[in-house]
Amino acid sequence: MNKTGSCLCGAVHFEIEGEFEGFFLCHCSYCRKDTGSAHAANLFSTSAKLEWLSGAEISKTFKLPGTRHSRSFCGQCGSALPLEDTELGHLAVPAGSLDSEVEIKPNAHIFMASKAEWDRDLETLPRIDTFPQMDSINSD
Repeated sequence: MNKTGSCLCGAVHFEIEGEFEGFFLCHCSYCRKDTGSAHAANLFSTSAKLEWLSGAEISKTFKLPGTRHSRSFCGQCGSALPLEDTELGHLAVPAGSLDSEVEIKPNAHIFMASKAEWDRDLETLPRIDTFPQMDSINSD
């Protein structure tokens, strides 16, 4: 079954034909910088095909010099987009960019040796369904 995805502003839409072989949560410092978060969540395939439905012309790719690290993003809103990495021979799709359901669960957390110091025991934090009231966060 094909999967569809888009960027935050809606200028870029894409379709993925094929299956994902891996789903990894990457904690390396590059992925943390890319996402501004604890980790990147990327799906990988060596056989799936990417088709840009709209906005291919505003899609940008950045390759970090001296590394194998690259990322694609919308040139309008900055949202992460799929990357066809010919050097590494795979398609990497940010899980959050998909509008379709992701049927597989992550296989593993990777690059744990470079995980952020504050990324510890996060499952023990309170769970809030909406944006928190800032005046109630630090009250005892």
